[in-house]
Amino acid sequence: MHTWPNLLSSSPTGPGHPSHRMPEGPELHLASHFVNEACRELVFGGCVEKSPVSRNPEVPFESSAYHISALARGKELRLTLSPLPGAQPPRGPLALVFRFGMTGSFQLVPSDALPPHAHLRFYTAPPGPRLALCFVDIRRFGHWDLGGKWQPGRGPCVLLEYEQFRENVLRNLADKAFDRPICEALLDQRFFNGIGNYLRAEILYRLRIPPFEKARTVLEALQQRRPGDPGPLAPKGGKSRKKKSKGAQRGSEDQVENPPSPNKAPSRTRRARRGLPEQTAAQQPEGTSLQRDPEAPCVPEKGKRRRQPATSGRRRPQKIKADTPSSEPEETSVS
Repeated sequence: MHTWPNLLSSSPTGPGHPSHRMPEGPELHLASHFVNEACRELVFGGCVEKSPVSRNPEVPFESSAYHISALARGKELRLTLSPLPGAQPPRGPLALVFRFGMTGSFQLVPSDALPPHAHLRFYTAPPGPRLALCFVDIRRFGHWDLGGKWQPGRGPCVLLEYEQFRENVLRNLADKAFDRPICEALLDQRFFNGIGNYLRAEILYRLRIPPFEKARTVLEALQQRRPGDPGPLAPKGGKSRKKKSKGAQRGSEDQVENPPSPNKAPSRTRRARRGLPEQTAAQQPEGTSLQRDPEAPCVPEKGKRRRQPATSGRRRPQKIKADTPSSEPEETSVS
């Protein structure tokens, strides 16, 4: 049971709304759902009316009782009028294929409150309140064809025929259409049926694909895709960046888990290179790295090496008091 006077519409924001977008694949898909849900329990009857200002063809259909169903494919919607058993005059079903143009949509309204620009109208049969399913098109760019055939040259539907859509793209990558930038190739309805201006912008933005990258360069990666790889149009270089970040993260974890030992003395090679005598732990003077933060700067270390006790009986350097204050503030700041 429908409540009135609110209009039921296949357009999310309603025709003429400032944020209304040009209908593309998802909008046509939602419109088909709207028609099927709104008209599921309704019985239509009589003739199909066309507004006198529309340049689209007349719809020569009349039946005392029929149902309406819809199916979307890309940027097209097929409306099927199916007479019920015993309906008069006897006749077969009729299919219409709609393209919405810029402002096309379907609305279900009371028959005495038709919206402006309702260019095609299907009325319900009595008893009950008389309703009208209207194809509303403010700018009159929309179009319908009799016969129910999809427009030739359009590729498989991105939403309902994904495997066929993907195969159609990969099989034709040698086509000159893919010599163009990806932002232009996405509008080619032979391969991307249902994609328009706002969808291509959303796709490229969310996948971080430069819009003027050559289409073939972007799509060729799909042919070598393996299970577990990034999505079909993953950002260029995204996988390598992921590996690099993992390696860097693993390296930082190793540093945290295995910090350098604070009491580890310099190796023999390093001592030989610096000309320092070898020493044991018993020979280390007080205030050495055993009592310091392992991340302390190298400058205090050099000063402390100069204060090491002489092993050959030489006198201790006289500048020990001058060196000591310079190392203390640095140790304090580090800790």
